[in-house]
Amino acid sequence: MSYKMIVLDLDDTLLRDDQTISDRTKDALLQAQEAGVKVVLASGRPTYGMRWVAKELKLDHYGSYILSFNGSKIIDCKTNEEKYSRTLSAETAHRLYDLSKREGVGILTYAEDAILVEEENEFATIESELTGLPVQVVSNFKEAVTKPVVKALMLKEAERLVDVEKKLQTELEGELSVMRSKPFFLEFTQLGVTKGASLDYLITPMGITSDEVIAIGDSYNDLAMIEYAGLGVAMGNAPEDIKERADYVSSSNMEDGVAEVVEKFVLNRLSRV
Repeated sequence: MSYKMIVLDLDDTLLRDDQTISDRTKDALLQAQEAGVKVVLASGRPTYGMRWVAKELKLDHYGSYILSFNGSKIIDCKTNEEKYSRTLSAETAHRLYDLSKREGVGILTYAEDAILVEEENEFATIESELTGLPVQVVSNFKEAVTKPVVKALMLKEAERLVDVEKKLQTELEGELSVMRSKPFFLEFTQLGVTKGASLDYLITPMGITSDEVIAIGDSYNDLAMIEYAGLGVAMGNAPEDIKERADYVSSSNMEDGVAEVVEKFVLNRLSRV
């Protein structure tokens, strides 16, 4: 198979633990793009927190895309045009706030390039460090959220959040998409919004089929795109149940797993043409 697109999760996939891209991985992805293969970034991060990665990989030069907020938005890196957007109503965000209080977990959302919380907590600080967005503490979450938001995150230690995830997936079935992006982040987006669904929306008018796509990720919010792609790759550091549902398991994010996949399935095949 000749692959035309590589779709990459960021945290614990493309990025090493220190939030950098290895030289080997960067070189492989630039070579692939030079050969005409599209490189797309797909993350639960807000758009702002993905732009520096897109710039480092020259996605604007090669005319590629960012899928941010777990696929709730698609951004054209060359024109900065928003090609796709799905949001939650303010009323839905208010309901999620009430559910978070009922379950005894934290909650955050995003407003005007800031992370909005009612109480400071370690998990909001982690999100701030990952995205580069400041944390804005408000006295009343509901009063602060008056417009649609792209998504909301509930926050708690993994052991507790697993139970909350199962409970709310059942309670909100048919209303919202509910999935964990990290052990301590439970994400809520509009129903049907996944990285896989947004990827399908992106490639269809481009004349690219799912069989011609490689998707690489490590977490539960990556499963939809891993299973959608012709070659779905789980990182070596992914949980075992994600590895079991992938077509290929690479080395970890600290062992250049992305570069391994690009070299094996794209660059080596191009060199034989």
